[in-house]
Amino acid sequence: MPGTLDIAGFAAAVLLIELTPGPNMAWLAGLAATEGKRSGLSAVAGIALGLLANGALAALGLATLLTAMPALLHTLRIAGAAMMVWLAIEAWRGAEKAPPPTATRRAFATGALLNLLNPKAYLFFVVVAPEFLGGRTLGLSEALTLAVVSTAIATAIHLAIVLAGSHAQAWLADPARTKWVRRGFAVVMLGVAASFLAIKSG
Repeated sequence: MPGTLDIAGFAAAVLLIELTPGPNMAWLAGLAATEGKRSGLSAVAGIALGLLANGALAALGLATLLTAMPALLHTLRIAGAAMMVWLAIEAWRGAEKAPPPTATRRAFATGALLNLLNPKAYLFFVVVAPEFLGGRTLGLSEALTLAVVSTAIATAIHLAIVLAGSHAQAWLADPARTKWVRRGFAVVMLGVAASFLAIKSG
């Protein structure tokens, strides 16, 4: 007979994973430092929406489908990497420009899309989540419960990153510093793109 969900164990695992540098952490730190707190907070909200959507899609079978169809996983990896490359190009080209008026809306949409295109987020429900299901099958209620827990933990960490990153704005008041930080940010995004391509199904 299925046991209860190990929420505490799952939360501890999520915390460890979220404290490991990844695409969200790298992007949020650079975004908050170069475009400010408002853009950073909008991005955090978008990421949270994307993470919740991951849980729902995993429950509907997308996570299992990705492991069964390597071609589909490869396509998702390519799409995620392409988006990170686009972010890198945007950061590099905008190194000497002020953020556009639509920066907050763009940050929200990018945060959501970035997580919907992250294959690691879906494979998480195949590799990690089953360890805490207590013998249950991953259904919609279980997936959403775990998604809410992981999103809450991730959001708390992301908020801390944004608040810390936004404090660097005063130091970046010098346009020359902003230029080189943005370009360094672009290089980091290219590294994240490479990490997307390195993700395997297991």
